[in-house]
Amino acid sequence: MRRVSTIPREELEKMVKSWLEMVEQITRSEGLPIVPDEKTSDPLWVDLRELRLKYLIPIARIRKFFDGLKEGKVYATRCPVQGVYFFPPQADCPFCMDENLEWVEIRGKGTLITYTVVNVKPASYLHYPDYIIAIARMEEGFNILCWMAVDDPSKLRIGMPVRLVVKRREPEGFFTYYLEPE
Repeated sequence: MRRVSTIPREELEKMVKSWLEMVEQITRSEGLPIVPDEKTSDPLWVDLRELRLKYLIPIARIRKFFDGLKEGKVYATRCPVQGVYFFPPQADCPFCMDENLEWVEIRGKGTLITYTVVNVKPASYLHYPDYIIAIARMEEGFNILCWMAVDDPSKLRIGMPVRLVVKRREPEGFFTYYLEPE
């Protein structure tokens, strides 16, 4: 993947402040917060609300998924009544409301369906260089959406075999799953 140098937080904050001042000036003169897209010059509506989210999610009934990541394994759940897999895992089947779902270790082999290089990132991902999000159809019959670990996106081909791996995501240091070419 093409690496883009990361911008120090202070410099990024100055850039954002400067950009917001420009938006304010345009809004005062034009009466609307509409600015041109830097790449296409298409008009963009600027929503100036700042969103900061911090939340807790109860995971007691799907804890095995997170414990599996620490062991280098990825689990899905499967409804024994419906025969349907759920990934990310769910504690209950939404079709029959069965609470006794089975844990299934994902074999990790799949086929690349699609991908995109993300270079315009949400605010909480600005500290990452450009990254690839991909969808793969796993051998078990369900799709997985996650980051693709590859150094060069031009090596990717729709339909190519991929495998699911567990790695630590830096700089946070937590375990997560990625796809990578087989």
